[in-house]
Amino acid sequence: MDALDVARWQFGVTTVYHFLFVPLTIGLSVLVAILQTMWHRTGNERYLKLTKFYGKLFLINFAMGVVTGIVQEFQFGMNWSDYSRFVGDVFGAPLAIEALVAFFLESTFIGLWIFGWDRLPKRAHLASIWAAAIGTNLSAYFILAANSFMQNPVGYRLNPDTGRAELTDFLAVMTNKVALITFPHTLAGSFLVAGSLVVAVGLYHVIRNRDSADTGAYRFATKFGSWVVLVSTAAVVFTGDIQGKIMTEVQPMKMAAAEGLYTTESPASFSVLTIGSLDGSREVFAIKIPYLLSYLGTGDPNGTVHGINDLQAQYASQYGAGSYTPIIPVTYWSFRFMIAFGMAAAAIALLVLWSQRKGRTPTSKWLLRAGLAMPVLPLLANSFGWIFTEMGRQPWIVFGEMLTRNGVSRSVSLAEVLTSFTAFTLIYATLAVIEVKLLLRYAKAGVPDVSEEHPIDDTHDDAERPLAFAY
Repeated sequence: MDALDVARWQFGVTTVYHFLFVPLTIGLSVLVAILQTMWHRTGNERYLKLTKFYGKLFLINFAMGVVTGIVQEFQFGMNWSDYSRFVGDVFGAPLAIEALVAFFLESTFIGLWIFGWDRLPKRAHLASIWAAAIGTNLSAYFILAANSFMQNPVGYRLNPDTGRAELTDFLAVMTNKVALITFPHTLAGSFLVAGSLVVAVGLYHVIRNRDSADTGAYRFATKFGSWVVLVSTAAVVFTGDIQGKIMTEVQPMKMAAAEGLYTTESPASFSVLTIGSLDGSREVFAIKIPYLLSYLGTGDPNGTVHGINDLQAQYASQYGAGSYTPIIPVTYWSFRFMIAFGMAAAAIALLVLWSQRKGRTPTSKWLLRAGLAMPVLPLLANSFGWIFTEMGRQPWIVFGEMLTRNGVSRSVSLAEVLTSFTAFTLIYATLAVIEVKLLLRYAKAGVPDVSEEHPIDDTHDDAERPLAFAY
């Protein structure tokens, strides 16, 4: 084990942990804005209760996401200084815009939304949550644009004197074909997570507190969340199909690694399950779907999918001697776990809708257990999706330009990286306990009582409003 190995583990652990908060923040911000819009349009108190209820869960998650996200910035300078030096000129623009525009937009308007109840006019208050949601999604795009440069470098030139990538076309970086499809795919996955949380909490109260006066609100939440999950699943499948074809175009080794395909095939089958030899180079048993891999990679059921062996020979000739093959068991199984966990969440959503058909009230304990597991399933799907995306790019940290081993900080020792890795892991474990306890506490508390709350009405004349808002 050396500093490079530990630095990779540290970045992987902290990034996966941070991303547990990201999709829920992205998706829940929009769902809360939709619920508040429904209250604004109808005046139905049920939507106000759900807005405040899920809004509180959103704020807890947002705060944790901010705290864990700060560590990501530190790691670039601590353990990956050579990588930071190489991509700094390219990453500077999108990440600066993300921080100065998108992050401040969401932070500012989240503050207005938190403290604006009963103080801001209803329309202004509604606009604040929508502005925060837009800022959250914009933030995601700028970060994904930076990540997409690592998958498919565009809009730059390599300075032979400094050995750095220099930005030549900011628009090309922002319209990278990988970013353009990764963004909607990530959003769809985020709504899948958020919708699952809405279902889980609503279903818990429907079954456990079926005689509550707020049962109607919870029943609506489970149906609303279930439809969000189903629509999001369809969007994930659609965007994932496009993403697979672009991935095959710009990173053919990643598609071959996703299947563990060693020899070029036309047509190529997709294996649902494969048992191979210990070294992973030979198939012992497999359950396959004919033509599917060719369609996923090329759009043609008879299309050619290049194998690992041919691509390894090509890359060795192009980039020099060495292994350009990722860890096949990791890419193979992470790709399938991503699909399986996402589909499982959709299946539970269908069961929840079926259980409430024609006004029925679900009572099954098994359904409750499945519903409570729902938020975890798409979170795992998102995590395995990113593990596949990043591990499938190996050994490159910037595809075709910089190997991962060349991006690590040369001045950082193994002991120093182990120290920071241990410290971050312990801190994140503590934060995980706090996050789960807070979410469970407020989720079990149920919707708030809003009967005595009177938000400022937009229909008032300026003279009738409190003096602070007459201007």
